[in-house]
Amino acid sequence: MKCPCQVMPNNNTASSVTDHSSVTNHAVTDHTMKSYANCCQPFHTGSSIPQTAEQLMRSRYSAFVLVDVPYIVATTLPAQQALLDKQAIADWAKQTDWAGLEIVKHTPKVGKRHAQVEFKAFFHADEQQDKHAQGELEQGKTILQAHHELSSFVKATNKLSDKPSNKLDGKSDNQQTQLTQWYFLDPTVSLNISQKQPCICGSGEKYKRCCGRFLD
Repeated sequence: MKCPCQVMPNNNTASSVTDHSSVTNHAVTDHTMKSYANCCQPFHTGSSIPQTAEQLMRSRYSAFVLVDVPYIVATTLPAQQALLDKQAIADWAKQTDWAGLEIVKHTPKVGKRHAQVEFKAFFHADEQQDKHAQGELEQGKTILQAHHELSSFVKATNKLSDKPSNKLDGKSDNQQTQLTQWYFLDPTVSLNISQKQPCICGSGEKYKRCCGRFLD
């Protein structure tokens, strides 16, 4: 099975698609032979974590194609996860006829702990929904549209659990297990936080100087 994030429309067709615009008679092409097992599956199963924002972006796109809602939620910044509408995510992922992904630009470092990925997610539009905008379409033809977005990500450290640790002197204490990884910053989630409060990513900086730059 080819990894969903490795599939994209052919170069000629993709270059002719503008944001939320449409074309007909498109072709979808696999540009690599990278399989799902060797690409996004290890991230989805938890055996590995994305090392870059682009890897996370690709794995999230694949999760939308495969309707892996738990992964989509888990890779969103923890402070935003409880506010996500899981059913709406599942419905949208199922109803969208995905056609491929194009990474336009990956900026691996924006400030101390952030990164950005510009991408185009291609999908087949419903002919009836496009009828008013595009006019009557010929029977049997399909329409390709592109969702063009600049997504922001933050590398955050989160406490996982307390583990007992036995010292050589016979005393014991608890050690905190922590995991540092990339998370998606969802701009559609409304947060009740002031600019001067500590940032929601746990960096210790003020919100306005950290993730607030990308969410407000």
